[in-house]
Amino acid sequence: MASYSVLDQLRQQKEFSRRLARLSDQELYALRFDWQLSARPNQLAPAWDWATWLVLAGRGYGKSRVGAENVRQWVKDGFNRVNLVAPTADDLRDVMVEGESGILAVCPRDERPKYRVSKRRLDWPNGARSLLFTAQEPDRLRGKQHTKLWCDEPASWQYDVDAWDQAQFGLRLGTNPQTIATTTPRPTKLIRTLIAASQGETPTVAITRGTTYENRSNLAPGFYSKIITRYENTRLGRQELLAEVLDDNPDALFHMEHIEGGRVTKLPPLFRIVVAMDPATTSNEESDEWGIIAAGQDGRDPAHFYILADESGIYTPDEAAKQAARLYHRLGADRLVGEANNGGDMIEALLRHQDSNLSYKKVTASRGKAVRAEPVSALYEQGRVHHHGMFATLEDQMTNWNPKTDKHSPDRMDAMVWAMTELAEGSSGWAGFVKDEGSKSPEAPKAPRINLAGGNRDQCECGSVVWEGNVCFKCGKPRPEA
Repeated sequence: MASYSVLDQLRQQKEFSRRLARLSDQELYALRFDWQLSARPNQLAPAWDWATWLVLAGRGYGKSRVGAENVRQWVKDGFNRVNLVAPTADDLRDVMVEGESGILAVCPRDERPKYRVSKRRLDWPNGARSLLFTAQEPDRLRGKQHTKLWCDEPASWQYDVDAWDQAQFGLRLGTNPQTIATTTPRPTKLIRTLIAASQGETPTVAITRGTTYENRSNLAPGFYSKIITRYENTRLGRQELLAEVLDDNPDALFHMEHIEGGRVTKLPPLFRIVVAMDPATTSNEESDEWGIIAAGQDGRDPAHFYILADESGIYTPDEAAKQAARLYHRLGADRLVGEANNGGDMIEALLRHQDSNLSYKKVTASRGKAVRAEPVSALYEQGRVHHHGMFATLEDQMTNWNPKTDKHSPDRMDAMVWAMTELAEGSSGWAGFVKDEGSKSPEAPKAPRINLAGGNRDQCECGSVVWEGNVCFKCGKPRPEA
C-alpha cells in the first residue's frame, strides 16, 4: 500500500504551489530540510519507549534517510556520542556519511558536521561527536560508550552477533539509550533474535516494515528498471523488494540453518588455502559477476573447511585477475583454480600477466552444476563447512538457488563449489570423501599436497597429512625420502 508524506499531500493542492511561490529563499531552504514534512508516516519513529527500532525494508525504501535524519534529530536534542556502525568502511563513508541520503546530505549548512576521516568521527557544530565503527572490527567497539546508535544493514554484517553485542554493551550513556537498525532483512540469527524481542508482553524492539514500491516516486528510473526487473516475482525478490524474512527454501541445496550452525569468528591453523574464480562472459553494468572465493582446509580427520573471503564483483577480465591475485597473496594461498568453460585459457594468461609464479589449475565443468554442488551441500549438512564471518550475497545465492527450476546458477556459489572441490582433490573421489567420516574408502581421493610451514608434505602411510618436521604427527613414523 502506498503511503504519502505530508509534503506529497500538500503538493496535490493548487493553493500550496501559490503559497510556495511567496516564500523567501531562506524559508524554502528550511522547508527543504524539514523531515516531518518529507517523511512518509512509516518512516517516523514509533511513539513508544522502545530500546531498538528495527527498520526492515526493501532496497530503495529510504532506510538510510531514516537513520540519518534520526541521528540529526538526536544531536539537535542535545545528545552526545550518537555513534554509527556500518558493515564496512566503504559503506560507512559512501552510504551513512557521504551518501545521497547520508548525514551530510540531510543536514542544513548550520547543522552539518565536519567529517574527520582519519579520526573516524563526526564533529557537530553544537559540540557533539559521533564515533564511526565497522562491523568488520567488533573489538574496536569494546569499551566505547554511546547514548544513541545507528546501525546500518546488520543483516549483512560480517561478524553480526559479536559486533551487535559489543555495540549494545556500550549503550549505557544518558537516561534513554536507543538503537536504530536499518536493514534489508535476511534470515540470520541476529535478525530473528530482534524480531523475537518485538513480541510478548514487554517488547523492547519496535519493527517497521516497508517495501521498495513505497518510495517509487523518489527512485531513479534506471534503478527501478534494473532492480525491479531483476528481482520481481522471484523468491529473492520477496526479501530484497518486499522485505520478507524468508524461511529456508526446501528445494535449495544449501540451508541457512547449516550455514549459521557452522559460522565461526576465529580460524584454526589451515593446511591448504585455495582461491577459485568463476568468470563472467561480459564486463558491463548488466554483466554477471566474476565469482572470486577463497576457502581453506584444516588438519582434522575428517577435514573441515572454511570460507575465508568473497571478493566477487563486476570486473573487466584484467580487474578480476588483479583481484584474484591480490587475494591469493594476501591469504598465502597454495592454489588458484579457474573454470575454463567460459574463460578458456584467457584466465590463466591474465593471471600469469599479474604474477608468472602463481600456482594455477584450470578446471572444466564436465557435469551439471547441481551434481557438482551436491557433495558440497552434504559437507554443510555434516557441519564440516564453516563461514568465517558473514558473506551475505554468497549466502543468499546459496540458499535461494533451486537446481530444479533455476537454469542459471549464481557466480559466487559456483566459485565456492570449485574451491571446495579443489580442496577435496577433485570430483572423482567426492562420494567416498563425503560419506567416509574418517575411515578411508577405496574410492576416497588421495590426500592433497599441502602447504605447511612453507614446504610441501605428502601423505604418511597411516593416512595423516600433518607433519612435525620430518616426523608424522599422528603415528611418529619418519617421512619417507622424496
